[in-house]
Amino acid sequence: MNFLKAEKHAFYRERITVKDLRSFPMLIKETDLLIFADNLLKDETENSVLHYRHQLEDYILKFPHFLDSLIPLPLDECSPPIIKEMMHAALLAQVGPMASVAGAIAEFVGKDLLKHTTQILVENGGDIFMKIANDLIIGIYAGDSPLSNKLGLKIAPDTTPLGVCTSSGTVGHSLSFGKSDAVTIIAQSTLLADAAATSIGNLVKDKKDIEAGLERAKSIRGINGALIIADDQFGAWGNVEIVSI
Repeated sequence: MNFLKAEKHAFYRERITVKDLRSFPMLIKETDLLIFADNLLKDETENSVLHYRHQLEDYILKFPHFLDSLIPLPLDECSPPIIKEMMHAALLAQVGPMASVAGAIAEFVGKDLLKHTTQILVENGGDIFMKIANDLIIGIYAGDSPLSNKLGLKIAPDTTPLGVCTSSGTVGHSLSFGKSDAVTIIAQSTLLADAAATSIGNLVKDKKDIEAGLERAKSIRGINGALIIADDQFGAWGNVEIVSI
């Protein structure tokens, strides 16, 4: 079931380091993760990814519209938790449920791995679930923007676990109706951060739309903060600490 497009992440993954943690990749079909944990939890990660992929694939076979809907679908209380949470995030952000799929895999796999490690970071195509013990700076890759790799978000450990997700209208293969170089959202729910990044990214056609994007972020319940980069300008709202890198 080809519901995710694997991408080559070397151009930014080589810049990712997390103090005191070991890293390893996990590639299963279209799911392409980079994991940081206390130990190399390869078997545990593989089992978790396969478990949630099976639930998603099985649900899509039964309800194909789940795959391609661009609007929220009615909540299905009989569906697996990952499906229900994707539907809930989509409803809050007013997008289709698959807009949260990368964040969903990152968070559900990450929470499974927390049974075996005290810290975790799961990166899934620019969408991150984390539980950390030390301050962490996440650099923002924004394509051809002059601000690309110049700005970062400082994440304090006492705010985690949380999700940090980035959508772009100019980078990668994800569906976006906007032209932002980067919309980065912080939320306790990685699924909501992912869905909201898509929703807000759809609004930003150029740098004049940054303010409208931030207003949209304010209106989505559950978002902690937002950073929007378009061309040579950026704007931020909420609980975000921006640093130069």
